[in-house]
Amino acid sequence: MRIIVVGAGIIGLASASELLRRGHEVTVFDPLPAAGASRAAAGMLAPTTELTWGQDVLHPLLAEAAARYPAFVSALEERTGLGTGHRRTATLALGVDAADRATLAELAALGGGAVRRITGSEARELEPALAPAVSGGLLVSEDHQVDPRRVTAALLAELGSRVRLEAVAAVEREAGSGRATGVRSASGERAPADEVLVAAGLGAARIGGVPRLPLRPVWGDILRLRVPDGIRPLLTHTVRGLVRGSAVYLVPREDGELVLGATVREGGVEGVQAGGVLALLRDAERIVPGIAECEVVEVLARARPGSPDAVPLLGRVAPGLVVATGFDRHGVLLTPLAAELGADLVEGRDVAPAFSAALDPFRFGGTGVADATVASALSVA
Repeated sequence: MRIIVVGAGIIGLASASELLRRGHEVTVFDPLPAAGASRAAAGMLAPTTELTWGQDVLHPLLAEAAARYPAFVSALEERTGLGTGHRRTATLALGVDAADRATLAELAALGGGAVRRITGSEARELEPALAPAVSGGLLVSEDHQVDPRRVTAALLAELGSRVRLEAVAAVEREAGSGRATGVRSASGERAPADEVLVAAGLGAARIGGVPRLPLRPVWGDILRLRVPDGIRPLLTHTVRGLVRGSAVYLVPREDGELVLGATVREGGVEGVQAGGVLALLRDAERIVPGIAECEVVEVLARARPGSPDAVPLLGRVAPGLVVATGFDRHGVLLTPLAAELGADLVEGRDVAPAFSAALDPFRFGGTGVADATVASALSVA
């Protein structure tokens, strides 16, 4: 089949890769590949420490995706010869005061056997750079990490010239049947296809011919720091901290980079918010004082595509048309599962009823077709 994928974030690229390996002719459209939410993501593969009350539908999806990750990255590295930054080092979830420890105790109850409660002293034995203020936490053996920038770089290398640096203005639909027949680019060129997969994040809202979906931008500020040679490695585990109820995480890379994030906001400025950066640095220093010695090499903000229940919107919305968006902060973790399910849907294969019901793009109602106009802040990538 001729398949067009709209959007070259990590979900779109992985879906295109999966379809290519299944023998299809694939073209990906995106003016700025891997420049949106995927570029800002820290890459925590955290099915346990991402657990939250009231999201029972999401939990099995996260666990299922995490189980697929080792094979996904191993195969990608073998095909391309490029690394993905996959590290199996456990995650430390740490708290400062009694309320933080109580919150972590609730997480431990949800997380089951993969979680071990530890004292502040035990945490500092694992990570000597932790502050005396750390009073206890959890060692989560099954929460690992990957580098999303390296993953998308490998996927882009694999897809090569199949990625076209153009925006899509509309999905072309047959009159009467409504079947998708291809896309029209922003320059007016028409590209025919047997199936179209729209994985454009928030950008799906400004593509004509795509049903209106309940997407909202969930902004986040994130920093990248360089650890000076004299204090490397500052951390060896991913550290997720609670500082009087405020969440912060620090993700160490093999090259000495430290990713610090991330704020969550649905209003205010669309760029980097000063208050968010201040809060991240303040709370991170409370957990790991040594970050004050690090060099700030990048500060950015991106909008994640959020759905009303923080569960993705992935399913067939018309003949010849599948959407995959609404991944919120779970896009990187869900990538292997989303790519497989998206490819199955494109091919007309059956998807497990539990997955199709949980991810149904129309579970909130509505089937209207979007116009091509929406706020310019929404990025295709």
